[in-house]
Amino acid sequence: QVQLVESGGGLAQSGGSLRLSCQISGHVATVGDMAWHRQVPGKARESVASISVIGDINYAESVKGRFTISRDYVKHTIDLQMNSLKPEDTAVYYCTAQISRTTAPRFDDYWGRGTQVTVSS
Repeated sequence: QVQLVESGGGLAQSGGSLRLSCQISGHVATVGDMAWHRQVPGKARESVASISVIGDINYAESVKGRFTISRDYVKHTIDLQMNSLKPEDTAVYYCTAQISRTTAPRFDDYWGRGTQVTVSS
């Protein structure tokens, strides 16, 4: 069984910083693209940042220059450093990854359960 577990969410003031981490565990053969998404209740889930297996990085326009995604290819982790936080960054943040398991030679999409980030004004 493969699991993605996020950590690092919490409460921050506007202009402050938080760092999210995501750890993959289980019978993992290969990890492909990884990403962070976020969702506000009543709104569609949106991609925040992604990093491919070869290191290509993309950010949502709303977070460019403020958020930084990084990846550890050995530990199968990704982090999201969030600086200059704004109240509109308040959301549940989800880690996602394309993973092939040792028991299944194909890539499937996996999601964590999410971590709440709240930015006060």
